[in-house]
Amino acid sequence: MTPPIVKRYLIAFEKYKWIGLASTALVVVGTTVVALQPDPPTTYIGDAALTYTRPPVSFSATGSEIQLQGQELNEEILLSVPVVEPVANKFNIKPEKLAKSIAIELPKKSKTGVLESTIIQLKYPDTDPKRASEILTALMQGMIKQSGEINTGKLNSIIKKINERLPLVKRELEGAEKKLERYDRLQRPAILAAENGSLLSAVTASQNQQRQIQFTLSGIDAQIRSLQERLGLTADAAYVSSALSADPIIASLRSQIYQAESQMEVLRKDLRPEHPTMIQLQRQKDAYEQLLGQRASEVVSGGGTAAPLRGNISNIRKQSNLDPARQQLANQIVALQTQRETLQQQASDEVKEEVKLRKEYSLIPNKQLERSRLEQEIILKKVVYDQMQAKLADARTAEAETVSSLSIARPPIAIANLKAPKNVPITLSVGIIFGLLVGGGVIFLLGSLEGTFKTKEDIRNNLKQKEVALLGELPLLPVDGLEQYMLPTILSADSPYLEFYEKFRSNLRRIGGRNLKVLLITSTGSYEGKTVSAYNLGIASARAGKRTLIIETDLRSPSYCQSLNVSPDPDATIEPLRYYGSLSDCIRLVPDVENLYILPSAGPIRQSAAIIESSEMRRILEDARERYDLVILDTNPLGLSNDALLIQPYSDGIVVVARPNYTQENVLGEALDQLQESELGLLGVVINGADIIVPAQQVVSQIPVQSEELHEGLSANGRN
Repeated sequence: MTPPIVKRYLIAFEKYKWIGLASTALVVVGTTVVALQPDPPTTYIGDAALTYTRPPVSFSATGSEIQLQGQELNEEILLSVPVVEPVANKFNIKPEKLAKSIAIELPKKSKTGVLESTIIQLKYPDTDPKRASEILTALMQGMIKQSGEINTGKLNSIIKKINERLPLVKRELEGAEKKLERYDRLQRPAILAAENGSLLSAVTASQNQQRQIQFTLSGIDAQIRSLQERLGLTADAAYVSSALSADPIIASLRSQIYQAESQMEVLRKDLRPEHPTMIQLQRQKDAYEQLLGQRASEVVSGGGTAAPLRGNISNIRKQSNLDPARQQLANQIVALQTQRETLQQQASDEVKEEVKLRKEYSLIPNKQLERSRLEQEIILKKVVYDQMQAKLADARTAEAETVSSLSIARPPIAIANLKAPKNVPITLSVGIIFGLLVGGGVIFLLGSLEGTFKTKEDIRNNLKQKEVALLGELPLLPVDGLEQYMLPTILSADSPYLEFYEKFRSNLRRIGGRNLKVLLITSTGSYEGKTVSAYNLGIASARAGKRTLIIETDLRSPSYCQSLNVSPDPDATIEPLRYYGSLSDCIRLVPDVENLYILPSAGPIRQSAAIIESSEMRRILEDARERYDLVILDTNPLGLSNDALLIQPYSDGIVVVARPNYTQENVLGEALDQLQESELGLLGVVINGADIIVPAQQVVSQIPVQSEELHEGLSANGRN
């Protein structure tokens, strides 16, 4: 069995053989021209070598690093414009040509990154051996000079960068030192106090002082309570009574009031209250009491020169009658109360001081951390500054050591490059073989660019990927002696081709079931054989005893009913609606096949969509569904119009016809995806024109099988 790739190539060869032969001829002609060319003149290869070098003595790390970096020169640097252009101008050669002619072999590195050797190989071809040596010498000198300039440039760049960065680093260091100085000026005493224990001692001393004050307050409170119990007065009342008793005016007024009361008490036995003397004494007493109240108010309010007294002066005579002993006790209570208030204020101040000290002590760790951070920042900046100073000193030391990293290891020598003369027969043979490969490749490439399925295997694999059922594979049919507008049909019951359509019919019955009565057959494009498949499927169904009707619903093309020995109605194109309205006249019996009927197309008609959607067409399809076992709708290709989708609602299933070398791969894929996604009842695909060996081919060996050209001629407007 021929492999599919060979089949595809043979099909492409039939189409593009002349293009392939032309490609082969061009290659052979080009090879012949090359073979007949005279041998070129003898060339000389200038061979030289450079090596990596180091200064004999190195005192700086920067110089050693630069020299080590100088061993990483690549081909682009060695053949840069500053090296090649002066040499090219000197010897009158284009710089691009000279750079391409120089072959450089750099030393390789081992897996650890170490150079396996220090030799750089240089080669230059030229027809003049002397010039080859001179050009190589000039190039090597330029490379050595370029290496030295690169090393010097790297060193100068390092020094420049350090000088640019050093003032900023110095300012940053000085700024960090000033920050620490300002911080120490503010926070260092507290940190030192915490470190030497004086801050903690102050907290302890404050606590001890508070306890001592509390002890003293307890004693004073005890004394005040004792004096208050003896005197019967509070501290404020004792203070008021002491002040009133000590005032001489109040004492004098109290004495006069007492004298008046004494006289009134003596005279009350002899005189009535209405007596003028009693009235005079009462008036004197009232005047004295009024003066006593005014004076007491002056004493309590302070008279504008002292602080007012706290307390009530409701009974002035009672509050101002302290004797010297009680007045001394009252003064003691007042003094103790003053001392008590003083100690309470001291205790409050000590509590505040303790809180302040504790808060300050709690902040000491943060202050210490902040100071440590400032110190660390100074250390880091100092390290950077010292490193830059050391690097600058090292770089200045390296100025005297920096030289080129290359030197001449081997002077140029010119070696003749002798080549064997060309062998014309071998060259021509190689050209012919290469030309055949090129021609075959062109044919295969053009065939692949068509985008069509080349073999039935290609279609079969595509259907398997899309999970679409393959309903059958149909061979090409003989077309000898057929007239125009006639298709190859299997009218003979003994035809060996009938069994392929019988398989097609049985697969349809198996997939569609008993409910499959109206079948729509279409394709994606022209020349794929949908009409041939529809006719012969109808013949196979009728041969199986099924009452079968073929309806040509492709109204954009003429009828092919002559292939079944049925004559079309010449007036159908003029009045198509009237034609389809007469059911008994438009359906014809096929004379050569029992149980087979056909409704010829009224086409070609421009307004085919209007006819398909008409009520006459609907009535025909509804009547045909009731009267026939199988109705086959031969419709227009999907790629040319939407007529197939318009008539699809009247069908029970759709079959798409594909044909190798005609069906476009992307068009078929899009059509199948649309039918599957829209759930339009796709039953499967049948492959027409498959490369199949018919078992009874010897019986019909005198009948030539249809050729591609004849089949295309019978397939006008995509009807086949």
